[in-house]
Amino acid sequence: MKKVITYGTFDLLHTGHINILRRAKEYGDYLIVAISSDEFNALKGKKAYYSFEQRKAILEAIRYVDEVIPEHTWEQKVEDVQNHDVDVFVMGDDWEGKFDFLKEYCDVVYLPRTVGISTTKIKNDLNQANNG
Repeated sequence: MKKVITYGTFDLLHTGHINILRRAKEYGDYLIVAISSDEFNALKGKKAYYSFEQRKAILEAIRYVDEVIPEHTWEQKVEDVQNHDVDVFVMGDDWEGKFDFLKEYCDVVYLPRTVGISTTKIKNDLNQANNG
């Protein structure tokens, strides 16, 4: 069985998220999604609208996702790849080159982001609509 892993916060789920999950799953048979814990988001200076448990439940309901695990640190990726026997690491191309160190452990693929949609854009659009 070929295992794939990807990482993200996956807050305010949108078509860009679905696209990357669908495309990541095409690289293997089993897709693991590591989502940032609330504590890790706080360390990164981010605040998700949905809690870790809510985001986990949403992702587990998506047909492309086979397993959801927590991401607690930037450094855990090598350990995750080894502990879960991962064959392919997938991220959006806005991270191109940042995870090439994982090529020692698995294939690394950077996928193009979906044009015109992001969680940041959604938040900005909602703020403008409510303050305009």
